[in-house]
Amino acid sequence: MANTQTFFVSRNCTLARVPRIVAQKGMSRSLALLLSVSSLVSFGGLYCSVSETAWAEADQSTLAVKRQAKAAAHKNSAASRAGATEHKTTAVESAKTEEVGVTGHVTLSNGVTNRTPGGGMMPPQTIAKSRSGLTRDYIAKQSPTSNPAALVASLPGVVYAGNDPLGTNDDQQGLTVRGLNQQEIGFLFEGIPAAAPVYLLPYTSAAADNENIQSLTLTQGSPDTRSPLYNAVGGELSETMHDPSHHFGGLIDASYGSFSLRRHFIRVETGEIGKTGVRGFVSFSHRVADEWRGVGGTQRYHVDMKFVKDWGRDNHAAFVMSYNDAQQYYLRAPTKAQWDAQGVNFNYNDTPFGSSPGNYYKYYENRMKKFILGAPINMKFDHGLALDVTPYFTYSWGYDNGGTTLDRNNSYLGPGPAGPLQVQGTDNTIVADSIDTYTLAYSGINAALSWTRGHNTVTGGAWYSYFDQSEPQSYQAVNPNGSVPSVWGNNPILTANGSVLRTYDIHLIQQTNALFINDTYKTFHDRLTLTAGFKEVMVTRSQTNNVPGVTYATGQSAAEPLPQFMASFKITPYDQIYINGTSSFRMPASIMTYADRYSVSSGQLSARHATKINPEFAIGEEIGYRHTGFANVSVSLFNYNFTHRQLSTTTYQGGLPVSESIDAGGQTMRGVQMEVGLRRWHHFSPYVSGQYEHATIDNNLSSGTSDGSNTTVTLPTKGKRAVNTPEFTAAIGLNYDDGSIFGGFNMNYIGRQYSTFMNDESIPSYETFNANIGYRFRNMWLAKHPQIQLNLLNIGNSGYLSGTSSIKTNARSMVVNGHTVAGSAPQYYVGGGFAGVLSFSTGF
Repeated sequence: MANTQTFFVSRNCTLARVPRIVAQKGMSRSLALLLSVSSLVSFGGLYCSVSETAWAEADQSTLAVKRQAKAAAHKNSAASRAGATEHKTTAVESAKTEEVGVTGHVTLSNGVTNRTPGGGMMPPQTIAKSRSGLTRDYIAKQSPTSNPAALVASLPGVVYAGNDPLGTNDDQQGLTVRGLNQQEIGFLFEGIPAAAPVYLLPYTSAAADNENIQSLTLTQGSPDTRSPLYNAVGGELSETMHDPSHHFGGLIDASYGSFSLRRHFIRVETGEIGKTGVRGFVSFSHRVADEWRGVGGTQRYHVDMKFVKDWGRDNHAAFVMSYNDAQQYYLRAPTKAQWDAQGVNFNYNDTPFGSSPGNYYKYYENRMKKFILGAPINMKFDHGLALDVTPYFTYSWGYDNGGTTLDRNNSYLGPGPAGPLQVQGTDNTIVADSIDTYTLAYSGINAALSWTRGHNTVTGGAWYSYFDQSEPQSYQAVNPNGSVPSVWGNNPILTANGSVLRTYDIHLIQQTNALFINDTYKTFHDRLTLTAGFKEVMVTRSQTNNVPGVTYATGQSAAEPLPQFMASFKITPYDQIYINGTSSFRMPASIMTYADRYSVSSGQLSARHATKINPEFAIGEEIGYRHTGFANVSVSLFNYNFTHRQLSTTTYQGGLPVSESIDAGGQTMRGVQMEVGLRRWHHFSPYVSGQYEHATIDNNLSSGTSDGSNTTVTLPTKGKRAVNTPEFTAAIGLNYDDGSIFGGFNMNYIGRQYSTFMNDESIPSYETFNANIGYRFRNMWLAKHPQIQLNLLNIGNSGYLSGTSSIKTNARSMVVNGHTVAGSAPQYYVGGGFAGVLSFSTGF
């Protein structure tokens, strides 16, 4: 029988006695520790962290416990005035007893605990892979407008090519991890694959509001075998939402700032509903702002919802829903020459019918509405069995528009003449808006059954996904005043015979089946962990194009075996080494890969559907080391070998930006990454990360000539540096939080990036600098921990080239084997200028 003692903890400046279980001979010390912590957690729901300072043989003798209640009360009172109380009680026992320190502290309404090393940027990791993360300690102190892609910008290996300072525009931004772009990074939201299949752009701001993001976890390299992803050759970004409170309450946040920003957010917690054990929250936000360069504005409505129920022994069920409605205008991507000539002033026109009538900004409007629904369930049974099931459904619809001009009498539908277009008026030149409407629906289920027996855990499962996409493009004549009659394309331009004038009318269906199995074995008192896994992914795509005269039906099927192996060893309780060997693949990330396209102005074939498409395949190896403690250190060496490297680029068809894939052949990537984060010391938490990478193209690429010879030549690209892959990246962060005053900064350095395969054009290195400062007040009536926060973004920047939007083979004309290959200028993302965001928030 355990000997029960008590110790003091504080809650809201009051001391209370809480049972403390002290282990005796024959009693598991882990059980004693668990009972002690359970007692503390049950007292007021305090957030607790437990450290074992010494274990010794227990004794039946009387236990002497030294308490310094007066000092603890004084400390608790001071901390409570700051709004975030931290409590420490240390039990000092005789040499034959166990000494357990229990630390508890109140979690603020916005989720900040100040317990994560590096100011929330380095939560502990144990998996035998490179993995980094962010917690509320960091996320809550960033601008509420930032999307998750912008939030992870300081993690090792990450390059965030922002297109606006507020982080509101994730339709035109670049994100790479170890030089692999965002379409090669799997994005999971509460275990749901949230990036639309085929296009694979994550649109991270559509998943959850910042106030509801509990954590972001980035795995650099291939994903877990059981993850429902088939594109994640560059890693996995996983987002989890705030867990609903057991008590009624909520959070209110209002933000105002540069570019006429206005944003309002409210979350209401239901608490436990009756005696059902169900608890949940619902939140709503609305944001409006002007575009940071040029004219136009953005608007976003967003709803999040999560309900959960826990029962029995670690059984958990949840229902999550996210709805997002975002509208904005495209910002014009400059070439290097256009940037040098006009800088941030290069954009679409602010008035219609100028010298370039198709470049009016209102013709470049885009909108996306998206529902995400999921119901993850985790159940544990007797005999070591556990079942995890996640069914999900996502529906998205919207439009992407772009301005152009049409010839009334000399336009084409596919390869055939369209005849005189049915448009009012007599002018031969028609100013029109190219309207690309789309509807995406995808659903699926991911299930895994695990069995643990002794030192061994075997997991097997399956994933099935069904995806349906319709994308009919059309044209619409603008009104005499330059406005667009219907951004949804309800009044399309017709040909002479009454057909809708189109460049493409695509319908694609994709089905994904995957089977996986993992075996994890632990030995040497769980110090050595070995994991072997295998996944077989089968993807089938079928596509039709209803434009007359084009290839009607195309498609592709692929099946890839993906083995993995991981091993880790705990040298000490605080030091770990690991190695892994992984494989991953990705299909082409554009439906345009499978479609013929003819020029509407000439009737000539401008893009032919691919007839032999090889999926991108990667084999990776890592070796790493981690240390946890006051200083937390993570270092890893990595190597990748790619075949049929798929690179995404943007081309323009009738003024409309179109995403396409380029097969860049083989590629080798080697490097080292590191991160260091300290636990809070005198209220300070520093963080440093960095990466060196050497990435080269492994073969020569083919290109067409421009001298009229109709010849294909081979460009000498072998050995050239990979595009969008800087050699050096680094980040420095510092967080300060004494409970009342808080603040911090983050500085990022991004090295030079090439934008062509021939390495004849690049963008220079650049730095970004963000800072925040704020103050928390004491509770005021119903307001819990009200605070004011100021975020300063891109300090010192007035605009810069942050990444490549459109990759090219060569920027300068060159002669190969007597044939001329014309140069083509890459286009770039323009990083945002300076912005400030002032936020007021409070719990209730």
